[in-house]
Amino acid sequence: MDGEEDSAKMLRSAAQLRGLQAPDVWVPDNEDATAPNMREEGVGNIIEVVAEHGAEFPGEIHPRVVWHRDSPSTRYQGFQQLQELADPANGAIDHLDGFVIPEVGDIDDWKKADEFLTILEHEYGLETGSLSMSVIIESGEAELAMGDLREEIGKPSNNLERLFLLVDGEVDYTKDMRAMTPTGELPAWPELRHNTSRGASAAGLIAIDGPYDDIRDIEGYHERMTANRAKGMLGIWSLTPGQVIEANTAPLPPDTGQWRFEVDDRELELDGADGTQVVTSERVSVDETASGSYRFTVGDDHQELSDAELREELLDRTAYVPSMTDIVDSMEEFEAAKEAGKGAIAMTRSTTLEIDGVEIEISKDRMWDEATYLAAQTPITLFQDVYENRPDQHEELEELYGENIVERALSVGQ
Repeated sequence: MDGEEDSAKMLRSAAQLRGLQAPDVWVPDNEDATAPNMREEGVGNIIEVVAEHGAEFPGEIHPRVVWHRDSPSTRYQGFQQLQELADPANGAIDHLDGFVIPEVGDIDDWKKADEFLTILEHEYGLETGSLSMSVIIESGEAELAMGDLREEIGKPSNNLERLFLLVDGEVDYTKDMRAMTPTGELPAWPELRHNTSRGASAAGLIAIDGPYDDIRDIEGYHERMTANRAKGMLGIWSLTPGQVIEANTAPLPPDTGQWRFEVDDRELELDGADGTQVVTSERVSVDETASGSYRFTVGDDHQELSDAELREELLDRTAYVPSMTDIVDSMEEFEAAKEAGKGAIAMTRSTTLEIDGVEIEISKDRMWDEATYLAAQTPITLFQDVYENRPDQHEELEELYGENIVERALSVGQ
């Protein structure tokens, strides 16, 4: 940047991140994050920093180069950047795992980028397919192209098996779709995130959400990731070390379980002590009546309920977020039952709710079979992958969960 003594300063800082501050995939950006007149210098900066620090960086490194589906000259500039970054004489390629290609179009455009990488591998004596390719879905064309992947991957005329990440690029997608909102803010585009997750699942790839620009809104960032995980999208583009920490920890099971209570389509996180979960909300009240029933109020809605009816109502409004220990305990219990010849078992979770001093015991029963077990295994498998591939995070993960739980989590499901 003009006025900066060291235009590679941010790259140097990112390259030296470790532990939960370091991303699984670092994308040195020579497209949107670099001014057009600085991109030649930007390539040189990436090469210099990666050559110096790449061997020690704990994650993968995938630089983003320029590209555009409608611009042959931009694609050629991207090819030139790829050549510089991949040239063994420049000292960076030994530490690079692949490249991120933005602004792709239909599947033929993806094949052009793939062919450029194949040419570089041949030119520099690299194994074919050794450089992975991630693409950013920033157009309707690219969104539709995801539907072609299952048919195209594996054809002898391409090397699309090198594909790694499918990344949403909602800003440029909004522009391409000619979408408008009254405030000028981006539409939510839940359909795009669903389609990207579906395309990645069908092709054996990884779906990544685009950047969350409000870098101070960690709560909103967390909520976005929670919604994404419900769609099968486990990754998100992070812009700051604080976002990286949240992105590294949020997909993993929490260290403690959490009871939640639904009020007005919102979930309250309950304060629990000694097995009692206290519901504190002006919108909710419970009163015992002279007849032995209960008057249950939520907002302006009043119901007179028997003891059994009240328990049922509270059960419908209550949910539990299991901790790492809870998941491991349940999986181990099911594994033991399966070993004993049982195909399904009932799991019970109980607690006491306190509302306005009135205590009500509730119990939730859930039938565990093989399908339930495999669904519960998803966050454990993620943890196992993280632990295997990120030894720099071991100490922090053991501090978070405890050594015993980490050891059990690494063994369960194997």
